[in-house]
Amino acid sequence: MTWDPADLRAAVQAELDEFVDEQSRRLAPLGHDAEQLVQAAHEAVRGGKRFRAAFCHWGYRAVRDQVQDPAALTRAAAALELLHASALVHDDYMDASATRRGRPATHTMFEARHRELGWSGSPQQYGAAAAILLGDLLLSWSDELLRRCGLPHDLVRDALTVFDHTRSEVIAGQFLDVSVQARGESDVELAMKVLRYKSAKYSIERPLHLGATLAGADEHMLAALSAFGLPLGEAFQLRDDLLGVFGDPEVTGKPAGDDLSEGKRTVLVALALASAPADAAARLDAGLGRPLTVDEVADLRAVIERSGAAAEVEQRIRVLTDEALGALEAGSFAAPARAALRELAAAATQRAH
Repeated sequence: MTWDPADLRAAVQAELDEFVDEQSRRLAPLGHDAEQLVQAAHEAVRGGKRFRAAFCHWGYRAVRDQVQDPAALTRAAAALELLHASALVHDDYMDASATRRGRPATHTMFEARHRELGWSGSPQQYGAAAAILLGDLLLSWSDELLRRCGLPHDLVRDALTVFDHTRSEVIAGQFLDVSVQARGESDVELAMKVLRYKSAKYSIERPLHLGATLAGADEHMLAALSAFGLPLGEAFQLRDDLLGVFGDPEVTGKPAGDDLSEGKRTVLVALALASAPADAAARLDAGLGRPLTVDEVADLRAVIERSGAAAEVEQRIRVLTDEALGALEAGSFAAPARAALRELAAAATQRAH
């Protein structure tokens, strides 16, 4: 290990905590309700692997190995984690997912609070409103934290353009995902497009671009980082899709087979529907997007495995990771960054949660 990811995670968490504390002081005149919303923001930015911040940091150092202002770079990287927190809060509500990292999801938590206090109106509507507003607040804060990170203004201006593209892509990609699920489409290429724009680009490629732009990268360097970051981002999300079906709830913090009950039309599911026998494919299709018993989850997992889809996704992960590592070796990156990015590639594609 050429660097300690725990140190970066701790530094990012410290910056996020300080920033949310500052916002709490600003919003204090609004009283107890605003305090509850800010407390939920603290929960939303707590924990996680901080892959996006790490790729931003090493995208910077791929261009410029010496960091003049480490705290300012950490704040810029932390802005990506606010964006990620925003996406997760909204995603949990859209997917009707009750938990996140083993804790109640935002909409679930506020719904329960409404019910416990016996307030008027719909607890579900209150929870939904809270999740929408918290996600919007975190999205707004992500822009603010990047603008105020402390790096030179001209570089931050250029980085904000990258950030604008990132946010547009992930939001449009999320809507594409919602629409695909609504139509019940299970096409492999369409699922790959959803994967690319909803997750792959904003998880790895764009964080690399953001960091590199803050270091003054030219178009050639950004293209070289794309050649590494985009296939790696796709491999990263394919791993996530496997974990969404086969992951251990004790490790992932999500119920068993959560992606199946949420009805996610992933590449894994599309491959299984295309390859399984007709009766098994029909059973899988009928099970998507509804509550499932433990036995039903086990049955649908077996359908996916027997279809060869899980093995095919593992093969795609290997091919995409090899493509990314080949581009990493071919790129003219600073040596410490190349070594760290190689380690991050392994961590992103071989993880258990």
